[in-house]
Amino acid sequence: MLKAVILIGGPQKGTRFRPLSFEVPKPLFPVAGVPMLQHHIEACAKVPNMKEILLIGFYQPNEELTRFLLNAQQEFKISIRYLQEYAALGTGGGIYHFRDQIVSGGPEAFFVLNADVCSAFPLKEMLSFQKEHGEPNSFVILGTTANRKQSMNYGCIVENEQTNEVLHYVEKPSTFVSDIINCGIYLFNPDIFQHIGTVFQKNQQDILCFILGEEPTNGWHRAEAIRLEQDIFTALAGQGKLYVYKTLSFWSQIKSAGSAIYASRLYLNQYHTTHPERLASNMEGGPKISGNVYIHPTANIDPTAMLGPNVSIGTGVTIGAGVRVRESIILHGANLQDHCCVLNSIVGWDSTIGKWARVEGTPSDPNPNDPYAKIDSETLFRDGKLTPSITILGCNVTIPSEVIILNSIVLPHKDLNRSFKNQIIL
Repeated sequence: MLKAVILIGGPQKGTRFRPLSFEVPKPLFPVAGVPMLQHHIEACAKVPNMKEILLIGFYQPNEELTRFLLNAQQEFKISIRYLQEYAALGTGGGIYHFRDQIVSGGPEAFFVLNADVCSAFPLKEMLSFQKEHGEPNSFVILGTTANRKQSMNYGCIVENEQTNEVLHYVEKPSTFVSDIINCGIYLFNPDIFQHIGTVFQKNQQDILCFILGEEPTNGWHRAEAIRLEQDIFTALAGQGKLYVYKTLSFWSQIKSAGSAIYASRLYLNQYHTTHPERLASNMEGGPKISGNVYIHPTANIDPTAMLGPNVSIGTGVTIGAGVRVRESIILHGANLQDHCCVLNSIVGWDSTIGKWARVEGTPSDPNPNDPYAKIDSETLFRDGKLTPSITILGCNVTIPSEVIILNSIVLPHKDLNRSFKNQIIL
């Protein structure tokens, strides 16, 4: 039997996702029409012999999370539980803290997935790879190829090309190490807890030394705060225990709101094979669709509107005559009035865009001419100026008629009365 653990983080995380994470925990933000986490859960539920999915994080259990879990359990017919950490314990500390829950029932292996990645989740392939490589007790990291410059923003893996064993692992190195990067998706067996336990005991000794007046070596002042990447993989590399399965299918991180539009594009593209029913098509009396578009059945769209490519329309959205939407996510209850134009933007819950207004951002896509390019985690400011990126309207924002909002971030509950460009409107 198998289990899966999804690490969902907590409210101090996902700050780069503001103002969208004010309304909904980041893992529940809709990407390609469904909550980000649902893509993970769906992939796990398809794995044969999968008995349980555990979510680990330090969000207070809230109504939205509870409702999402109930709906997902009913839809996927699998046990899904949320285990709340008492504090941020890092990627290894969380699974170690709840190790009894993970190993109960005797799973021979379990997946660990980070919630903020978007992927084709080749979980079955990782299982067969693990059977063919190394000893039965080996661990597998999902890897992909990045370009030389961007690889240094990720965990880098040096492999033995014949056996795919991980010989060397460095998290965010300062110089080039390898172009194979860690995708944040792992296949472990219960033996991993012995390795995490060793780090836990060392941390306890460090804290004891700290209390006695010496400096701790890892800089975290809690024995249970353990990072899989720096504390575990670095030590396991080269010991014949850790292997990398390289995927050629799509993968991206979802760190900032801008990367959510790119992730949405990747998932909408995947729907051709996994969920063709979720993709809108040109119908008599319906809007003009160009490329991949998801429209929730409750949305009300004028037949003269033109949508796509890469557009996702949420519940209860109203779109007026002659509206143009491209490369955007329109969240539930938004109202796009006649002839407005929305490009490279996220329009927040219950926001209104007036007639003939234009809301536009700058895409933060990877370089399309480089097959290995990844999305850059842009800093918000560069050289004292706001970096041009997608435009985000928080919830309940009103944009008047005939104005332009360009490369701006508008916080929730704002009534704008003029055009803005390259600004954060607080």
